[in-house]
Amino acid sequence: MIERLLPGDVSCAATREESVADGVLFPEEEELIARSVTKRRNDFATARACARRAMRPLGLEPVAVLHGKRGMPLWPDGIVGSLTHCDGYRAAALARAADVLSLGIDAEPHAPLPEGVGELVVRPSERERFAAPSSGEGGGIHWDRLLFSAKESVFKTWYPLTLTELDFDEADLTFHRKDDQATEGSFTARLLRTDPAVPPVLDGTWRVEDGIVATAVLLRPDWKDS
Repeated sequence: MIERLLPGDVSCAATREESVADGVLFPEEEELIARSVTKRRNDFATARACARRAMRPLGLEPVAVLHGKRGMPLWPDGIVGSLTHCDGYRAAALARAADVLSLGIDAEPHAPLPEGVGELVVRPSERERFAAPSSGEGGGIHWDRLLFSAKESVFKTWYPLTLTELDFDEADLTFHRKDDQATEGSFTARLLRTDPAVPPVLDGTWRVEDGIVATAVLLRPDWKDS
């Protein structure tokens, strides 16, 4: 699913399983989750199994994927990437830094956001663009959940370049569908905080399939030349 949202020079791997046979962790990864509950361990391990699968097409040997501040994955030199996990889906996307400056992916269950969360995520301008976002109307798309996922992908793209946090209300998103029946499309994110490392607008893609909504954002190294 994630692979449909990203270009061919991004290596993707995903699973819908809660645990996988190749989900064996490196000792230094084990240290990070030594006291975690089973669900957290499974999410952590399957996401890293996906990451190591995605390393192979890039000619990389399997390595541990640790994390830095705010859980940012730490990749081998010359590699950028992103991880995501939710109930029913785990995925990784990796690329060479010479081809991709930064990228972010996210997956969520395709269902309305929990009560009260939408007020924290959806800006008034965004709410005006789609009626009753938590109702699931508008072609069967839960727009509030899609918005949440898209902002997660935006933030995962932003953070490695700036090492600063971007709040949910600091990105204003507009969604585009292929047609009224489409369950996929694109989006634009207008950033309301500026940073010289990131363009003022980021472009992304989205798709809803088999109960999962997935989003992705990709930024090329030559964005300042465009």
